[in-house]
Amino acid sequence: MRRHWQKKPLLIRGAVTAGLPLLNRQQLFDLAASEAVESRLIVRKPHGWTLRHGPLARSQLPPLKQPGWTLLVQGVDQHLEAAHALLQRFRFVPDARLDDLMISWASDTGGVGPHFDSYDVFLLQASGQRRWRIGRQKDFSLQPDVPLKILSHFEPEEEHVLNPGDMLYLPPRWAHDGDAVGGDCTTCSIGFRAPQRGGLAGELLQRMADELDDDTLFRDPQQTATAHPAAMPVALEAFAADALQRLLAERESLACALGEVMTEPKPRVWFDEPEGDWALGAVRLDRRTRMMYDDRHIFINGESFRAGGADARLMRLLADQRVLDARHVARASEDAKALLQDWFEAGWLRRLDPA
Repeated sequence: MRRHWQKKPLLIRGAVTAGLPLLNRQQLFDLAASEAVESRLIVRKPHGWTLRHGPLARSQLPPLKQPGWTLLVQGVDQHLEAAHALLQRFRFVPDARLDDLMISWASDTGGVGPHFDSYDVFLLQASGQRRWRIGRQKDFSLQPDVPLKILSHFEPEEEHVLNPGDMLYLPPRWAHDGDAVGGDCTTCSIGFRAPQRGGLAGELLQRMADELDDDTLFRDPQQTATAHPAAMPVALEAFAADALQRLLAERESLACALGEVMTEPKPRVWFDEPEGDWALGAVRLDRRTRMMYDDRHIFINGESFRAGGADARLMRLLADQRVLDARHVARASEDAKALLQDWFEAGWLRRLDPA
């Protein structure tokens, strides 16, 4: 983190030595055919590129021996426990920054073209080989009339062939181009969240405004008759500025809004019905659950709760470790136990030791 994070690339040979690939080719193809999964098919042809969004049935995919095509399946960690477990190994970065695990399968020479990402990424080779060319890009202009964001003037500086278990880290805006070598190439991309300032501000203001209890009406008793009725009143502009300042002064509301935004499940995520009835015992968070905290609150799946004392310590432990043993659950307050039961019944939490 000190030497490379958001500074320079890092190639790690043999980064992951067991458990790869996470799933076989057919399992990945089955995921791509699901309505609940985001997937893309990218084909490089002599006349250019084509892009098709899923769901994608097997009959819609090219023959395995046809060169130059790639299937990308987003958010595999939401659907596969092994992928979720792999993603947890990257929690040396705060959860607020960790996004998801994408898996791509490519035939010989398959890739998505030279491009750059606006976020950090770890590229872990799961099966086969992929040749990566990378470089610090000066010209970020894109090829016109292409359904992908492909750089017009890619300038590679390094080249690395990754074997299963090898991993390449790239900071934001490092250009890269990866081609499968020999086909049957599977690559895991561990991506990170980089909120855009304007977009984040908009989401926060919307949430805070929805919770704001202020029905003060604008008044202008000093308004005089005007010959310019279309001119915006200065007093109204001042009223609007004061409203925003009052909103931003609500630091508690801002903290809650931020935690809720950062733990909000993605649009295609839903939770399964609980298995069995609730009973006190060891618990773990469902793999789809996002849980974080700050000094005064607990955030889970877009909701916030005020927490302090022993209950806060308990919930922070659950958020950090994603599990609580039976001893910790038994020592929780009645309010905390009730909350755990609510989360269990919502599918956010699962028992480790059925009653």
